[in-house]
Amino acid sequence: MTATIERGSATAPVNTPAAKKTPTRKKPGGFLTSSNGKKVVMAVTGAVMVGFLVLHMLGNLKIFFGRDSFNDYAHALRTLLEPIAPYRSVLTILEIGLVLAVVLHMWAAISLSYRAGKARPVKYVAKKSQANGYTTHIMRWGGLTIVFFVIWHLLDLTFGVVNPKGFDSAPADRMIAGFDPSRWWVTLLYLVAVVMVGLHLRHGIWSAFQTLGWANRDRNKVLRATAGLISIVLVVGFLAPPLAITFGVVK
Repeated sequence: MTATIERGSATAPVNTPAAKKTPTRKKPGGFLTSSNGKKVVMAVTGAVMVGFLVLHMLGNLKIFFGRDSFNDYAHALRTLLEPIAPYRSVLTILEIGLVLAVVLHMWAAISLSYRAGKARPVKYVAKKSQANGYTTHIMRWGGLTIVFFVIWHLLDLTFGVVNPKGFDSAPADRMIAGFDPSRWWVTLLYLVAVVMVGLHLRHGIWSAFQTLGWANRDRNKVLRATAGLISIVLVVGFLAPPLAITFGVVK
């Protein structure tokens, strides 16, 4: 006769309580401190700077219409909304806004570069393509070159500290004296800096198109051509006045 042994509670399955999920903490700062947020900051501030460059280029080209035309343009900038607003107040506000845009743009760029390096502590086994390395160097060193050039440019043509004519001279006189043939090295510095601006712009505008979600297979060629065209127009427009002055076309 076979005995049947009943299993008691000792062998019954035990239901263990489910482990509580630890809630993920959101990083402080929200959207602006995220990678996407910083890319948006770069795109918006970049658009502000491109707008400034376009207007600045158009103003510089007035030197081809004579000294009076250029001086009138410079005077109009300083008297915007007069007499409602005090002399130069609107221009000062615009300059402060531009400085903030530059600072935010640099902050976003440095932060994204640092975050990318931190996320990839080990270098790639395979080398990056030469195109990617070239672009990285242009954006990094080109940005530093542009910053140092802007400082010199302000000291030369805005404040007249290093300009032969000084601060009290007319804007057209400062510009013509600044790019006098005897100061060919200033024109050369200007040429190098403007070309760097163009290369920086070309990549920056294309990156902005990608960040804003405009890029796709159907639009890529058009958007790349647009970025290149804007850069070329700005480079030619900014180089025309100093080269014309250096070579005696504008006197």
